Amino acid sequence: MKRFGTALVVGKFCPLHRGHQYLLDRAQAACEQLVIVSYTRPEFPGCEPERRERWLAALYPRATRLVVDDARLAAYGVALPPNEASDEEHRAFVAWLLREVLHVDVEAVFTSEAYGDGFAASLSRAQGERGGPAVMHVCVDAARSAIPVSGTAVRADVHRARASLDPLVYGDFVRRVAILGGESTGKSTLAAQLANALGTVHAAEYGRELWEHKQGRLVADDMLPIARTQVAREEQLAPTAQRFLLCDTTPLTTLLYAQAMFGHACPELEALAQRPYDEVLLCAPDVPFIQDGTRRDEAFRAWQHQWYLRELAARGVRYRLLTGGWQARTAMALGLLSAPAI
Repeated sequence: MKRFGTALVVGKFCPLHRGHQYLLDRAQAACEQLVIVSYTRPEFPGCEPERRERWLAALYPRATRLVVDDARLAAYGVALPPNEASDEEHRAFVAWLLREVLHVDVEAVFTSEAYGDGFAASLSRAQGERGGPAVMHVCVDAARSAIPVSGTAVRADVHRARASLDPLVYGDFVRRVAILGGESTGKSTLAAQLANALGTVHAAEYGRELWEHKQGRLVADDMLPIARTQVAREEQLAPTAQRFLLCDTTPLTTLLYAQAMFGHACPELEALAQRPYDEVLLCAPDVPFIQDGTRRDEAFRAWQHQWYLRELAARGVRYRLLTGGWQARTAMALGLLSAPAI
């Protein structure tokens, strides 16, 4: 039998790291229902509410989760307390969330902090005013000896601290690099070479694989599955990547072929083609065209390049144009990726 009916953990989780997970795991093992509340003001880059929700949902699907910001509280006419607000202000805010938003009483609050006893006492008073239970504080690894990690240290260099993050969380800090270009501009070779040089992985072009499997007999209904699979590959590989994930084409490429081959694309494919990337590298058609038996011709390659230029401009996507010979464009790409992100 569990020690508590309902237990509470409150944190910024910016980002969610293994120290947080140790606390959450201990709380979940001790209660029938775990309540997780996350908020911060200000927000931290890369740890937006949507991401924190996704991390918590994936790792703690059985918990009751509440991630809030000012936008989500606007309907209640309430604003988040700033991180530097007094303990009492934060305690009153959490008590309000439990009462007015979650409609739940808790029997225990789990923390790794010295403020835990006062937090539990404050929640006890708030719940007691309406006949609710007293709240016990359960302190977990206050010395941080079990999992010696801090959010500040992780934020300082998330890649150096990747061992302190679940792969699912780390994957959200990997920079996705899209490699686009017409046929015979070296995209696939470049993706593999860059991944090798950077010590990471690349998402291979699924559309080409399906084309070969079907011996060139693609139909319009193949286009959406191609884009979906390409995205799924990226999501599967991101947690295993190191700093960068090289993406050999994107759903934008699938949209190009849907329009070129069939004259139309479904709304979902149009939406997937809006998928953002941290860097976009466009390979110029200024290298010799090599006919491998599967490609069309140089005129089509030129048309593809103009299509990319037009579409990227229309979508307001910043891109880097790679020119010159094979070695030159590889060196150019490595130089661009080694520069600080802006």
